[in-house]
Amino acid sequence: MTDSSKLRPATADEIAEALSFALRFDGKRPFPQSSCLMAQITAVHLVRHLQRCGFQLMKAPDAAAPNASNHAGPDTPPKTP
Repeated sequence: MTDSSKLRPATADEIAEALSFALRFDGKRPFPQSSCLMAQITAVHLVRHLQRCGFQLMKAPDAAAPNASNHAGPDTPPKTP
């Protein structure tokens, strides 16, 4: 669970983007015949409805991107044999 002190209210654009993505994709796999435009329109309508109903969605800070590279970064100490 996320530390609630780090949560902030999500913007309408962030919510619409997340809903639009969910309407177009199942994970990373696109739904067959999903319409990008229809997903965006539906997401905007859902956000407006949630706002009218008084909902407030919270967003956690963005997580650091995972690094699956075997390359040493500038902060990585050299390996000793």
